[in-house]
Amino acid sequence: MASSKAYPPLAFVDIETTGSNFERDRITEIAVKTLYEDRVEVWESLLNPQVFIPNNIQQLTGISPQMVQNQPEFSELAKEIYSQLEDKVFVAHNARFDYGFIKASFKRLGIDFKPRVLCTVKLSRHLFPEQKRHNLDTLIQVHDLKVSSRHRALGDAELLHQFWQVCEARFGKEKLLSAIDALTANASLPSHIDKDLINQIPDKPGVYIFYAENKAPLYIGKSINMRTRVLSHFHSNLSNRKEMKLALQVKDIDWIETSGEMGALLLESQLIKERLPALNIKLRRSKDLCAWQLQDHDGVMTPVLVSHRDLQPGVQENLYGLFYSKREAHQCLQSLAKRHRLCELTLGLEKSVDKKACFGYHVKQCNGVCVGQEEVKLHNLRLMTALEAFKVKIWPYPGPIAIVEGEAMHVVDRWCYLGSAINEAELYELATEGEAEFDLDIYKILKKQLSSIPNHQIVALARTQ
Repeated sequence: MASSKAYPPLAFVDIETTGSNFERDRITEIAVKTLYEDRVEVWESLLNPQVFIPNNIQQLTGISPQMVQNQPEFSELAKEIYSQLEDKVFVAHNARFDYGFIKASFKRLGIDFKPRVLCTVKLSRHLFPEQKRHNLDTLIQVHDLKVSSRHRALGDAELLHQFWQVCEARFGKEKLLSAIDALTANASLPSHIDKDLINQIPDKPGVYIFYAENKAPLYIGKSINMRTRVLSHFHSNLSNRKEMKLALQVKDIDWIETSGEMGALLLESQLIKERLPALNIKLRRSKDLCAWQLQDHDGVMTPVLVSHRDLQPGVQENLYGLFYSKREAHQCLQSLAKRHRLCELTLGLEKSVDKKACFGYHVKQCNGVCVGQEEVKLHNLRLMTALEAFKVKIWPYPGPIAIVEGEAMHVVDRWCYLGSAINEAELYELATEGEAEFDLDIYKILKKQLSSIPNHQIVALARTQ
């Protein structure tokens, strides 16, 4: 009996390129043959790769520089290409190649491209396990496929459609629908991860936690679409070493829903520092945090390093940084001195020897304030200009605030995250009793988020003594 369930739209895709490295090489031709339930549509185009096409590639594909020089670049057709592939199963032979190139091309334009991918090499192995080879030339020979234009994008995409028709005639629609499920998202899951567990993860904002053996935290991540993001870790595990390592170690998954993106960002940062998952390395504790503070010494503006115990970010004026260590702070100031021709002697980065010129002056990297060839006021101005991008913003509210996001209220005071409340009692408790140490990652999140949050979502709270 024929299956009543319809195929999802299938986009049979083939590309021609200038080589095999999707970071260095570029696409010269793309074709998409889409199989809908009631029709077939074809789209194709040559592309100007903006890089040299090697002679051996020209001989293989027949695509010469002259053929592509007046053709559009990928960026010009990106919208059209995306519409051709959107919400379809991406079907290609040795799909990692075609998908890798197209994904990289979109990524260079800031576009995230994550379709369901079906590789016809894997499909052939799945349906014809007795067959020794599964390359396209073998499929042509074994299944008597009709070649129109080998090694051209549309010709090869049409071969994939023919192979699909052969498979359907032999195994039936139900078998192919099952193969799509088996070889796309579900097949990417590690064998020890239950599919039902993945299906329980809501595609909503929140934080997900991967556990290794014995419930040891392995990785903590956040997303506005948790299930999709979790699946993406496993989709890419065959081509990404980090994701492969992660997939092999994951034994269990947990998640916490949040009211939105901001809640997910704050909770992720908080949980990483509390639970110290093995594979999270970006977010660090701020135990040795320090910053430069400009002080006036007889008219000379001099940076003085304020260490963690004396630091009050959001309260102290003239703070610049912030830095995780004294070493990082000195490296940054030295870099600014060289870039802006500032005097390292005047900045306190170099010891004075009998009031002689600094070393930078001798190698023409200092304008000479140390020997009176530049006015102190001008050096002060250039120093403040150089540091401006690093200025720590003073907390712009008279007390704590609640940031409304959906049904939650995130309580923040002097750039410190005190927690999230869902009712007045929790809100009052956090505002009056909440304590938190200043954290640089939280500061960066809040500074960015507050710049775009409408005023009506910010509620001022009274600070109790």
